[in-house]
Amino acid sequence: MSRSPHRARAVIDANHVGRLESLADAASARLPDVAEPLFAKLATARIASGRQMPADVVTMGTALTYRDDISGREQDVILVWPELADIGQGAISVLTPIGTALLGLPVGGSVNWMTRTGHKRALTVLRLGIVSEAA
Repeated sequence: MSRSPHRARAVIDANHVGRLESLADAASARLPDVAEPLFAKLATARIASGRQMPADVVTMGTALTYRDDISGREQDVILVWPELADIGQGAISVLTPIGTALLGLPVGGSVNWMTRTGHKRALTVLRLGIVSEAA
């Protein structure tokens, strides 16, 4: 029996907030379609630090498997800072629409998001892998 996915409020590591805000600020003039969702996520997220940060939440450096809820396809990725992004290796930048959508989601959490081409998508985080703070 599978759990039904749920919409969850994002939880963001307090150690990452400053850098995420700086990235959104820097992107706001040339990539507003990327910056605005990140600003919105930061404005509505619960900020947690230390022991308050849940272990089952996608944060920077998290390896994870998500399901595209429209196609049913599962994908393994790692959420990384922009300079470490390499789509060929499954390393997706937090400054992409899908990266921003994944940021802060718990296992079992779902989110609707918009691609850069304006297509609506939905995904659910299925499981987390090893977390690497270096990423």
